[in-house]
This record gives sequence, C-alpha cells and structure tokens, in this order.
Amino acid sequence: MQSMEWNKLLCPDRIRIYSKPVSTRDKRSEFEKDYHRIISSASFRRLQDKTQVYPLDESDFVRTRLTHSLEVSSFCKSLGQTISRRIINELKDESFLPEYQQYMCDILQCAGLIHDIGNPPFGHFGENVIRKWFKENISKLEYPKELLEEGGEGYVSVDELLSEQMKADFFNFEGNTQALRVVTKLHYLVDAHGMNLTKALLSTIIKYPVSSLEVDKDSEDIRKHKMGYYYADKEAFDDIEESLGLNGNRNPLTLILEAADDTAYLTADIEDAFKKGLLSYEQLLYELEAHKYKDASEDDEYYELVELLKQLHDKGQEYGASGADSYAIQNWIINVQGKLIFDATDSFINNYDSIMAGTYLKELLDGTEGKHITEILGDIAYRYAFLSKPKISMEAMADDMMSDILDAFIPAVLYYDTGRKLDEKSQLLVDKISENYKAIYHIYSKDKPEAEKLYLRLMLVTDYVCGMTDSYTKRLCQELKELK
Repeated sequence: MQSMEWNKLLCPDRIRIYSKPVSTRDKRSEFEKDYHRIISSASFRRLQDKTQVYPLDESDFVRTRLTHSLEVSSFCKSLGQTISRRIINELKDESFLPEYQQYMCDILQCAGLIHDIGNPPFGHFGENVIRKWFKENISKLEYPKELLEEGGEGYVSVDELLSEQMKADFFNFEGNTQALRVVTKLHYLVDAHGMNLTKALLSTIIKYPVSSLEVDKDSEDIRKHKMGYYYADKEAFDDIEESLGLNGNRNPLTLILEAADDTAYLTADIEDAFKKGLLSYEQLLYELEAHKYKDASEDDEYYELVELLKQLHDKGQEYGASGADSYAIQNWIINVQGKLIFDATDSFINNYDSIMAGTYLKELLDGTEGKHITEILGDIAYRYAFLSKPKISMEAMADDMMSDILDAFIPAVLYYDTGRKLDEKSQLLVDKISENYKAIYHIYSKDKPEAEKLYLRLMLVTDYVCGMTDSYTKRLCQELKELK
C-alpha cells in the first residue's frame, strides 16, 4: 500500500492563505503562478552573477548559477513529461489523474529554477568557507553575561550559549537548505513568507528531510547525507511535511529534480572544461576508453557512447569543420544527456512502488548504466577542471574574501538589537545588511530567548552573505579594506 498519495503530494496550498478571493479572470494554475513569481524575482536574477564552477570568470560561455538552473529546469520538465506519461499509460495508477501530468511538469520546472537560489558566492566552495569559519571561530566568540541576566558579570562562550542544533546548522551549512529559507522568508514581498510558493514546490526542493543533528554522510539512507532545514525554519518544514503527508520521506519529485541536476552539472562541467582549454578531445576520449568495461561487447551501452564520440569527431572532419573537436564533444554531450534522462525515467517507473512507499533510499540513477557514466564524468571533471591551477587560485582568493567578510560582520552583529550601543564600525557594517533581512530577523526574533536571538543574528549574516553575488562580494571586500 502506498504511503504517499499524489493528491497530497501535488498540494497547491501556500503557507500564507490569501485573505481575499482570487480573481476568477486568472486562469493559471497555482503552479504556473509559482513560475511567474520566480522568474520576476531579484533572488532569481542574482544567479546570473554567481559561480557555477569558475569564480569571477570573464568568459561568456561557461555556466553561471542562472544558466545552470535554466538547464536543470529544462531537464526537470522533460523528465516530468516522460515519467507522468508512463505512470498513466504503463503503470495505470488510477490515483494519478490526467491533469496531474501538467502539474508535475510545472512543479518540476519551477523546482529546477530555484534549487540553487540559496547558494552563496563562489559555488560550493562558498559553502565550505562558511562551514569552516564557524567550526574554527564559534568557540572564540564571547557574549557578555549582563545581556543574559541582570547583574551578570564576565563573558560566556557563544559555543556554550547556542544549542547543539543551532551550532550544527552552521557547521553543516548548505546552499540547498538556504534555498528553502530564501523562498519562504528572505525574499520579502508583502509579509514574512517570502515568495509564498506552493507547498508542493517547497517540498520538492527539500532534498534531505532531516535536521542538522540527524546528518549522517555515511548512511545508506540518502535522506541523511545533508540537512534539509534550519532550526529557524522548522515550523515551515513541519507545515509542508504535514500538508503533503510525507512522514519524513522525500517527495518523489525530489528524486526527479536530483537526477536533472546531476545530468545538467556533470555534462556541463565537461563542456565548460573543454571550452576553457582544460580538457581536450583527445584527453576525454582517452579517459572514456580507460573506463570501459574490460569485457564490454559492442552492444554495451557505454561502449556505444565511446564509439559515438569517435563517430561524431569523424563526421565533424567530414563536414570540413575547423572545430571538429568542439562539434564532437557538444553533440556527444547531448546524447549523454538523453541517455541519463532515459535511465532516470526507467528507474522511476521500475521502482515506483518503493518510491511511493518511501522505502527507496537511493538516487534514481543508482543501479543503472547512467550511474557508471556519471561517476566517470564526475571523476574526469574533478581531475581536469576542479584541480586546475586557475580554479584553485581563484578559490584561494574567494576564501580570503569570504573569510574577511565573516571576520568583520559576525562580531558586528553580536550586540545588534540588544540595547547596547554599537561602535561606529559595527554600525556601518550592520547598515550594509539588507533592510528586508533585518525586518525578517525582527519578526522571527520577537519574544525569543536571548540565545535564540543571538543565533538568528548570526544567521542574519549568513543570509546576507548568501544573497551576495560574486562581483558584490569582491566590491565589499575592497570597502572593508578601506574601512580598516
């Protein structure tokens, strides 16, 4: 018996219920309205100046977070179309109504657009800097006891003051977790509910439905590999979980989003590395040949993909194209993407019962030929692109910049909203933080214990940092140097 039901999973409700009747002239579905809210938002536009792989790159070709998100959105829609048709035509699940096909596609398309909307500057490297900073510095921060109790003397370590979950939120910081916070709170429109997107969409972007205290990177259960929500956002998370009847499970659409994300970034990393001159056609072919199964036959799918790359190169030369290498790689990538989409679709259909029961605890591509392909592409990209000297050099610079920002802003917010007058430098820094973010802080910190307020002030800084673009981060660091 299925533990999750499509009529709940595709929930069109929002956390904030409209107080006025919706116009009957608007014929859009709630999920179509989500799409328009997203693409017209400043939070989405800022992705155009955020790193995908290469920080502050001057090339117009390589991906940014915006172009990556558009590609993921496209793959999400394709997967939604093929999977929903097969649920209807092959599995004949009567609980999956015909109109659900469009709902699934619309939700997935939107999820692809916002899945990285919470990422800090400089890609995943920025996440690492934030985690590292708090692990190394939180025990060095001190808070005056007089702000905790009348007549208190001396100082207490912030490390002792915060709860284990509050600290773990920073130690396990994730851009994916921040995405939920951005769209439910920080993108301030009318009130404190952010974009106020549908609960079906919100649940789709929660890849890991556990708190920071439940993270277990070595677990066979993929749901525990990273955290899915902050202590500060538990109320919203619980509301979404209850409304969709998830019972701690991942929304099945989350599996599809993840497969689309993997397909997009792994193939894009190869293409971008080639365009930057870090990986040649000959090197790619060599690596693919080296990873072929020793006993592979000519009808083996991976063998066929390797042969296809050669054939495409030959065809490019036949056309007299000066860029036969580029022609081969770009067209080969399109074929690989098609293969991964096919494998993910097959996996969803073949594992449908366990996915709907919440007992499928892997990625969709696990156990498929597509998994072999993604592992190889990931290994090639890591060695040729992620370990390249230009990227390492830029990451070192990004480390310095983000660390400088945290060094300045964390001490500056410690006494914010405590009644204690800030020194001139701290006040200048606090003034730089978005008024919207500070408004959200005041809404959610009202009547909270002092330790929780402090936690929310630290989060105010990470909110501010994650809202920065790469270029803004660079400019801000210049200002900090002048301030010193």
